[in-house]
Amino acid sequence: MGLEVFDLPPRAAEVAVEVTALANLPASLAERAEAILHPLRQVIPFQAVRIALLDPELRRHEPLTCHGHNDRIREYMTTPQDYDEVERLGLRGTTPLRIRDLPVPLQEIPTWMELFRPAGFRDGLGVGLVTHDGRPIGFLGLNTDTPAHLSPAACNLMRLLAPTIAHAVDPLRSLTVLARIVQRMTAATVLTTSGGTLPLPGLPTHPLLEATSVVLPAVIAHLGRTPDYATFLAPYDRPPTEAGHVRITLLGCDGPPPRHLRAVVAVSAPGDLHELTGTELEILGALVNGATAASIAVARGIPVKNVDGHLERIRFKLTVADQATAVLRAAREGLYIPAGLAAGSRS
Repeated sequence: MGLEVFDLPPRAAEVAVEVTALANLPASLAERAEAILHPLRQVIPFQAVRIALLDPELRRHEPLTCHGHNDRIREYMTTPQDYDEVERLGLRGTTPLRIRDLPVPLQEIPTWMELFRPAGFRDGLGVGLVTHDGRPIGFLGLNTDTPAHLSPAACNLMRLLAPTIAHAVDPLRSLTVLARIVQRMTAATVLTTSGGTLPLPGLPTHPLLEATSVVLPAVIAHLGRTPDYATFLAPYDRPPTEAGHVRITLLGCDGPPPRHLRAVVAVSAPGDLHELTGTELEILGALVNGATAASIAVARGIPVKNVDGHLERIRFKLTVADQATAVLRAAREGLYIPAGLAAGSRS
């Protein structure tokens, strides 16, 4: 578009400072998005606006804040067709594009001719929200009732502010904070609804958190419970490790957009295992999953008396009076290996 970076509207510096401060507020993503609209409106008078997050798995934009659009437009904005159109028109790039700058004539854009123009809008601007480390996380769109408001200077300001706005509404930023509450956490990732994983900014990952890891099916099996939280053990014999195990903790994040981010999964040191052996931790995992001593014996190919012997030692090590209490404590403290991670052959 040939815009000059130094060509900025009046009060641009003041607005940039305010947006930066708002981007770091201890608030929800939606609250930060809403707060940012006020300083933007001071330099770019707009009649409608939306800040939305990408959901690539459902191919849609999930609105954090949306004002000034009628019901038909708002309904369209959450469809895969809108998602595809934003991509096709190049509106997800880091350079703001006005309606007049699009590579397609306006008459060939049905949504503009049938939805936006009849609603009284005469121009618009779209820009992708891409974080400073290059992650595309959302989209910002403005509409005005006159082309005059979206000047080259206004576009330059939006280009400068877009990464800061992306920082304000970055969902992985909040989830990184969530991962850090896990004691002795050494690595973490985000599990998506499709079973994929995403790295968390500033945190290392781990072989057990890769999409092909046997740990993730065990994590998925724990999701959807109340509370949406679980912790358990996984065998791991490569350094750094303790006692041949690591602790896996999942923290559900189902709810606020974008909804394809399902849970934070963290790896940490195992903690005090009370001298429980790998076999005993596997037996506890089977019991937590509803198995009986007899079914465990069959599954492991050992006599029931051997399982009973393990159960007696488990009760002694956990200093509990009966099996039911041992299972409750194992479930509460994550002192078990889920069945899907058990070797199944040790006795």
